Amino acid sequence: MQTRTYMGTVVSVDDQGFFTDPTQWREAMAPEIARQEGLADLTERHWQVIKFMRHEYDEKGTGPTVRVLGKTSGVPIKELYELFPRGPAKLAAKIAGIPKPRGCI
Repeated sequence: MQTRTYMGTVVSVDDQGFFTDPTQWREAMAPEIARQEGLADLTERHWQVIKFMRHEYDEKGTGPTVRVLGKTSGVPIKELYELFPRGPAKLAAKIAGIPKPRGCI
């Protein structure tokens, strides 16, 4: 098992850096994770997606696909790609501290 340290807290991650235990995540960790992934600042729209990802994971046990994210998060797909350029569902999941959604490569 691999670990990473965010905000002084050691968390368990998989080989791609996704949290294996989402209960270890704290909101204060998100900006640090985002910076490491190449995003300078998290806007309110980023947070809308991050909170939606966490909610979907809590409800369904996995994060949504990009298609579902675009249809149900309130953020259109085009904007999702502007907010999270290297794959919205995958990058948003990593920042939200949940495992990589099914269907993400």
